[in-house]
Amino acid sequence: MNGMQVVWLVGGDGQVGQEIIRQLKYGEVEILSTDIDEVDITDAKEVMMFADMNRPHYIINCAGYTDVALCEENPEKAYKVNAIGARNLSAAARKYGARMIQLSTDDVFDGKSEVPYTEFDTPNPRTIYGKSKLAGENFVRELTTKHNIIRSSWIYGNGQNYVRQVLDLAKGRQPIEAASDQISAPTSAKYLAKKILHLMKQEEDGIFHITCGGTCSRYEFAKEILRLAGMENEVVPVSRKEDELVSMRPKYSVLDNMMLRLSDIDLLPDWKECLKEYIVSQKG
Repeated sequence: MNGMQVVWLVGGDGQVGQEIIRQLKYGEVEILSTDIDEVDITDAKEVMMFADMNRPHYIINCAGYTDVALCEENPEKAYKVNAIGARNLSAAARKYGARMIQLSTDDVFDGKSEVPYTEFDTPNPRTIYGKSKLAGENFVRELTTKHNIIRSSWIYGNGQNYVRQVLDLAKGRQPIEAASDQISAPTSAKYLAKKILHLMKQEEDGIFHITCGGTCSRYEFAKEILRLAGMENEVVPVSRKEDELVSMRPKYSVLDNMMLRLSDIDLLPDWKECLKEYIVSQKG
């Protein structure tokens, strides 16, 4: 990036948004971080008015209606935030020639595969959340010429996430139930944000899967969380449908980071290494 570039970060209070703000260097770029109180992305006029005033070079959309159960109960709200919000931001990006970076999800796949999903596999979401996020992806692809669509899985950072839920449950000393038949890759918001910014600066176009290395079940994930935290609660393996925390998420959503490899971009570290770093940082 040459000169003072304007980066509009939508959803700056979220886990990935907070990490992007932390890692972007003030002085090198002008960072405009907004959430719904500043700009309602579902309002096309409000989005365009903000873009008209600030003329961003990059729009990073980390906002989303992400509660899977609530999306099922409120499908129109899910589509309004996850799809129409992405459409409005993409229209602003197109008007000012900005690069649009859209954060998406592994939930765009149905979970029926037995091998990792590549960026070239056809999505087939089963939930309203997944369908609405895919609709957002499609708007980005249709309306902008310069874009990155970033899919990731099981993200944890500064905020509410599966790691925090497990640690909170463990305070009660009771056994913790975790799905042994739900498989993916836990991903650090810190390392995800770092790779997003790398793609932004290198101006690499297209869809990218970005996850930490390796895979595990929710059961293995929960056991490792507690081990690293020094907690001794029993973890009980159950089926995905019995695990209330994750019952509506795909059974298998391992993402192959093929586009990173094809673009000669370094992959993220192993999930256990990143989780250890995160747990240590939380203790501090």
